[in-house]
Amino acid sequence: KRSAREGDVAALTDAKLKGTVYRIRGSVPASNYLQLPRTGTQSLGLAGRYLYLLFRPMPRKHFLVHLDVATEENRVIRISFSTLFKEFKSTATWLQFPFLFGVEAAAPGRDVPHLLGAAPADTRWTCLVLDLPSILSLYLSRRYSHLKGVKLCSNLLVKNLCTSDLVFDPGVTFSEAQRADLACRGVAPMPREMAFPVPKGEKWHDLYDYIRYSLLLNPPTRRPPRSPGKSNLRNDRSGQTWGNQSCLCALERKEQWGRRVPRSGDLSPASRRDGAVCWVGFFQTFLPDPILKLRMIIGFGGCSTKWALWTRNNAAVVYPCHAVIVTLQIQTGEQRFFVGHTDKVSALAFNRDSTLLASAQAGPLSVVRLWGFSTGTCLSLFKTHVRSLFSLSFSYSGGVLCGVGKDGHGKTMVVVWNTAQVTRGGEVAVLAKAHTDVDIQALKVAFFDDTRMVSCGRDSIRLWRVRSGALRSCPVNLGEYHSLEFTDLAFEDGHLALPAAGLFVCSKSGHVLEVDYKNVCVRSVRRLLPAEPRVYEALVLFFGFSGPGIAINSISFSSTFCATGSEDGYLRLWPLDFSAVLLEAEHKAPVSSVCISPDSRKVLCTTVAGNVGYLTIQSQDYNTLMRSHQDSVLAFSVEGLWKQMATVSQDGTIRVWDLVSMQQLYDFTAADETPSAVAFHPTRRILACGFDGGMVRTFCLTASDLLVEHKQHRTVITGLTFSPDGNFMFSSCLQGTLALYSCVAQKSHVLRVLGNVVARDAGSGPDALVVSGDSRLLAFVGPSKYVVTVMEACSLDELLRVDISILNLNSTALDSALRVCFAPVPRGELLVSTSSNKILVLDAKTGRLVREVSPVHKVSCSSLALSKDGWYLLTAGDRVIKVWDYGMCALSQVYIGHSEPVRQVAFTPDQRHVISVGDAIFLWDFLALPAERSPQGWLQRGGDDGGRWVFLLSSFFLSFALGKLVHSYRFLLCVAEPRKKTKSPQCSVRPDSYRHFTPRFKASNFLSPPAGSEVLNLKAVIGYNGNGRGNMVWNPDTGFFAYTCGCVIVVEDLHSGSQHHWLGHSEEISTLAVSHDAQVLASASGKRSGDSHCQICIWNVQDGLCAANLFHHETQVQAMAFSRDDRFLVTLGDYSDQTIALWNTSTYKLISSTCISEPVHDVAFSPFSHRDLACVGKGAVTFWLLEQQGADVNLKVHRAPAPDVLGPVELTSLCYGANGLLYSGTNSGQICVWDTETNCCFMTWEADEGEIGVLVCGRDRLVSGSNTKRIRLWAVGAVQELRLKGPDASSSSVLLEHEITLDGTIVSAAFDDSLEMGIVGTTAGTLWYINWMESTSIRLISGHKNKVTEVCFSPDETHCATCGEDGSVRIWSLGSTELVVQFQVLNQSCQCLAWKPCPVAAWGAENQHVVAGYSDGTVRVFSISRTEMELKMHPHAVALTAVAYSTDGEMILSGGKDGLVAVSSPHTGMTIHVLTEHKGSPITVLQCTRKQYRDFGVEGGELWLATSLDRRVSVWASDWLKDKCELLDWLSFPAPAGPEGLGGLPPSLAAFCPWEPGTLVYVGFGMQKEALFYNLHKKQVVEKISLPYFATSLSLSPAAHFMAVGFGERLLRLLRCPTGEAQDYAGHDDVVHLCRFAPSGRCLLTASHSAVLLWELTGS
Repeated sequence: KRSAREGDVAALTDAKLKGTVYRIRGSVPASNYLQLPRTGTQSLGLAGRYLYLLFRPMPRKHFLVHLDVATEENRVIRISFSTLFKEFKSTATWLQFPFLFGVEAAAPGRDVPHLLGAAPADTRWTCLVLDLPSILSLYLSRRYSHLKGVKLCSNLLVKNLCTSDLVFDPGVTFSEAQRADLACRGVAPMPREMAFPVPKGEKWHDLYDYIRYSLLLNPPTRRPPRSPGKSNLRNDRSGQTWGNQSCLCALERKEQWGRRVPRSGDLSPASRRDGAVCWVGFFQTFLPDPILKLRMIIGFGGCSTKWALWTRNNAAVVYPCHAVIVTLQIQTGEQRFFVGHTDKVSALAFNRDSTLLASAQAGPLSVVRLWGFSTGTCLSLFKTHVRSLFSLSFSYSGGVLCGVGKDGHGKTMVVVWNTAQVTRGGEVAVLAKAHTDVDIQALKVAFFDDTRMVSCGRDSIRLWRVRSGALRSCPVNLGEYHSLEFTDLAFEDGHLALPAAGLFVCSKSGHVLEVDYKNVCVRSVRRLLPAEPRVYEALVLFFGFSGPGIAINSISFSSTFCATGSEDGYLRLWPLDFSAVLLEAEHKAPVSSVCISPDSRKVLCTTVAGNVGYLTIQSQDYNTLMRSHQDSVLAFSVEGLWKQMATVSQDGTIRVWDLVSMQQLYDFTAADETPSAVAFHPTRRILACGFDGGMVRTFCLTASDLLVEHKQHRTVITGLTFSPDGNFMFSSCLQGTLALYSCVAQKSHVLRVLGNVVARDAGSGPDALVVSGDSRLLAFVGPSKYVVTVMEACSLDELLRVDISILNLNSTALDSALRVCFAPVPRGELLVSTSSNKILVLDAKTGRLVREVSPVHKVSCSSLALSKDGWYLLTAGDRVIKVWDYGMCALSQVYIGHSEPVRQVAFTPDQRHVISVGDAIFLWDFLALPAERSPQGWLQRGGDDGGRWVFLLSSFFLSFALGKLVHSYRFLLCVAEPRKKTKSPQCSVRPDSYRHFTPRFKASNFLSPPAGSEVLNLKAVIGYNGNGRGNMVWNPDTGFFAYTCGCVIVVEDLHSGSQHHWLGHSEEISTLAVSHDAQVLASASGKRSGDSHCQICIWNVQDGLCAANLFHHETQVQAMAFSRDDRFLVTLGDYSDQTIALWNTSTYKLISSTCISEPVHDVAFSPFSHRDLACVGKGAVTFWLLEQQGADVNLKVHRAPAPDVLGPVELTSLCYGANGLLYSGTNSGQICVWDTETNCCFMTWEADEGEIGVLVCGRDRLVSGSNTKRIRLWAVGAVQELRLKGPDASSSSVLLEHEITLDGTIVSAAFDDSLEMGIVGTTAGTLWYINWMESTSIRLISGHKNKVTEVCFSPDETHCATCGEDGSVRIWSLGSTELVVQFQVLNQSCQCLAWKPCPVAAWGAENQHVVAGYSDGTVRVFSISRTEMELKMHPHAVALTAVAYSTDGEMILSGGKDGLVAVSSPHTGMTIHVLTEHKGSPITVLQCTRKQYRDFGVEGGELWLATSLDRRVSVWASDWLKDKCELLDWLSFPAPAGPEGLGGLPPSLAAFCPWEPGTLVYVGFGMQKEALFYNLHKKQVVEKISLPYFATSLSLSPAAHFMAVGFGERLLRLLRCPTGEAQDYAGHDDVVHLCRFAPSGRCLLTASHSAVLLWELTGS
């Protein structure tokens, strides 16, 4: 009666169960279900721990079950299981478990079918038991409350369901339960309502299935097993199972046989199947649990260093350390931790009595946690609706929390939450939120009113108030101080009433403003100035003083004094009138925050260097609580005798810490060098440190003196360690050099140096070199990353090499070694972590694989360490630490807390602690004391010892030997995760090279238009795509010149300036390549909509037709090149594709495709041989040789590494020179010269300060272009003679002849053979003509770099104007499409413009003006003839969105983002009218037209309209001479509740219809996709024209009856009115957001991002 039924649900009688069951069937589970209770607002309220469901899946059908479970936090979690699910999935509110069926074989070795799919034909009635609290705790860390609802979907039969805290055993009768006294153990027989009938002589488990999903550590005791011949408990289909799994599995039985509890002798491995098998048994638990306890963290800050708070009792301070919040007792140094954030903590706040702590998390998953401070429990966790929250503030009562951050668009957002019910178990609700354009550096809730707040930031102080669910603000009138940068604010302590509340705001200029809160004005201003030495005073200066003030970062008030922290590193205490400095404390770094304790006796202070300390006022003592590294910690080393630890960091410091107090003892820095490795001598107080320059230095800590410097290496030290006996020291570097030192004397000396023995590409790390415990063996990864080498430590004689890559014969990918670690000496084992997330245990003498552990972490293991007793293994991967039982290597405990990858983890020498470093230094207590380490085997032989048991699953089959038969089967609830088949290794991170192409983000999709007779003809394209790479070609012999703009190829005649446009791409073109005879052009772009590969077009230059389309690369094409004889075309994929493809240009069929392991940036064919080509990438040049045998072409490859002197670099560009030379540029500014006969580099020189992305060589000259905006011409004629000298060649013979600086990074270049002249393209969207002989550079093509925001024609149609987000207004000649004049406003965006209309008789050069509106609210009028700004007005406080001239040009109408419309005079600069009818919604269109003077019943000769984004149009009649402006009509167009399938609302656009006076046309988001014609006389819509999509731009022809409409689908539609005949046009690579007809109607301008297209009407 309480259920809801939908679809085919019926009650029927089951013959086997002899009772009523419910049948639910149907092809769509969502339409055929039985739901309990009837509605979602009701609740079953079943609070039992275990859910019992009696059901039977229908044969050969799928089924689905949903369980809605409520938690103690009043959240509803849905748990679903179904045969439709392919894998386990988990979200914050939904767990999805796949339900699997399996078949058991009667003999081992028989194939087992895949478990996924519909139910088999012989399904049985099943009793499913789910432990709901355990499931919620394991997967979501939630506390179970009750079962809220159940939804049973087709196809299955259901008998009953219930919940209970008892464990029901269906195979036990009531009498058997009483005899065995099972009730005391929590086990009971199945109730009658839930029982299945069992005929006499039969057993329950022979007839039905029992599936139990539980996490019990103490499974109930069952009846003793009988002999194998007289089975009582069936196979795992009928047995009970406990485990921690991620799927439900019902197994089919083909043969009945007994089952018993497995013992050690019963386990034998079985064959694997697809890597997805299981190994089952009962094991002793991993004790103690937890085995690690966080003791102390050395570190402070994370996102910022400004958050440190006092507790109410003045005894502790609270501050963030990356993702952990630390409470530090200032007297004892004891720390307490709040762990739960997964990213860096960005803000903290306490309520008044420190009972409630709020913390915000940075990053895209920004959340706020509210903690009960005394208990350390998280009371609430909620999303912030803000992408990055950087400030929090509690109200005085703690009932309101306010936060400030940035949303996904970078706009400042203020959110206010109601937290009054949190401590009583209630939820947090949003009271109000608001976006603001003002800068906010600090915001605090007023202590006298929970609904009022104050904020300060750059140029503003604002008062906020929450009223009626809205958050509003008003600015404080700052007067002459409106341009200050305010950094912090504080209320004066001791006042509880509003009139007496003192509010102080500090600034970077030293001003401290006292704000009158009640009157919203500045009460007084003081300026704090730096005092002369030994003179402490503060000066109060009035306006006009020009000296620098103290840059104050933070301010705090008590009832008697004020504290400030400033950029000069001083903490200063002042009286409340700031008359003199009372006390000050100097720091080495700027002070980021100050906080006076509640008792006003101490002042807490933090610095940007990561220090936390406090000043005791009475004793004037300063105590440092915490010092920390300013950047990630790279490595550490622990010394056991004196209990000290040394760390090195990316901040360039070496620090030594006391392990007992964790206080810093020493701090070393090396000028211009960064430490990379560190090691303590095991018996002496000597510290060795390696640096990035290759230096190894040893220090004596006793004398604080440098002992010796070793210069055996030339690059970064990657490994450094001492032997355990202290007699030897070892070091390695990035070049692969290994050095051995004798340390018998205090000053070490070199014994032996070996080259190229350590892997160069293995990277640096603290475990790069390891020595065995008896100091006899040294192990490392090398000479390649696939090999591990073991040497004799005292002599460096090689003993063993193990190739890791061949140990796994089943893997298709090569496995490489990452880290190595020796086990204790008696074991004689060497542990190796690999790139496939495994740990291989090798025999250190023979290299034999003993065993392997897989997977260890989700990512590669960055560090591993074994305890001295060999019982516990530590591993680190990503941000996680794992502790393993080394004897089993199957049980592990996971520990979190780091917000960055863990660089190193290790035991302390006494084995009582564990240290991990990364973002900070973590010290853990290791709780496995020797008394708790049981020496017994990892599998217990009996079950009577009272030990803890746990059911464990791993990745193997299990076989039991029962008599003479061996039965291979799978248990219930197995976890199966087969290895995924992957393509060649791919890189998901963009390389450090600007030369690599990245397409501009587009939020639109392309839909191709149908073919037809065209009215529009593309006449010209304005602009060049500076985002492309190598997307301009020029052949000086034929004069062929082509470049790209968006998805259009522009072929231009350099003499006449005429253009031809090749349209074949729909996505942004990345690169071009022209054949040597200039007859074929290849162009490449990204994937078209619906394609799986990106597009390469082959064009015939003579007729401009596309001859072929090639599809092979999956992402983007980075570069292309034709062979010398034009027989081959090579195409290069980007960093995500990583393939090189070779094409036959006769047939354009793919000849060869090669996957490469690392990203490649450029490729080129040799000009001397069609068989040779080369490409450049990370640290190497790859030379390719084409060998052709008949129709087959084979590629041979040789990888030549860059010279060691360059270090780790990216080779980013290349070109062939004369006589077998190859030049390559690097991302660090060097040019390398290679001999292509020997494939060796024999010379390098410093050619630039930035990355060299373009190289062109001709004869004895070389042109280089870089991201420093420079092109340079080099004389390289003498390089050929230096080739014979090899690596000893000097670069002094290379001379710099010329240098020209352009307007952007160089992305393309083409020169003639002598390099005297050429064309160069830059990222600024400019193509330059370069003449080295005359040292000149002339703009050939120019365009906007960023988005074009408006286009318009001049009245005489000889010119057009464009403006863009780059702040420029550009005037173009329509005849030549050349740039005539450009007006630039720095640091502003030009949002709109209009050309001044003038009568033809009065038209002249002196009357040509354009008006432009900017993002700062200003309007500027520019004179074209005088090329200067004539007028600047500021009619708006926000950005302008539309501007227009009146029809006579005597008035300027401007609309703002806030919806205000201003009418201003260009003669006086005065604003005459401000119209507020559209307030609150941005103005999208302003348009003026003429009318008869008394038309529409109102006076005036002008009619104009304003359109706003909220779909409203206002029509006005004006007589500007009489200062009349009257609202004629107000239109509001309906729209649905919300857009479906739209990322954002389309704009609302309107325009007067030129051929129908008194009619306007409207397009926008509405009920239908259509254009509406509204007649102002009839006051109604008189015509509708259907559109395929919502319009993004609109223009009506003043001549013919044409309407142009642009769409987000990159189409331009031309409509003939009123018939509605339509033609669609391509050519845009993004949203067509602008279209404008010329006054004569013969031309049309359209814009798509930065590209401007000029069309002419030919068939009108």
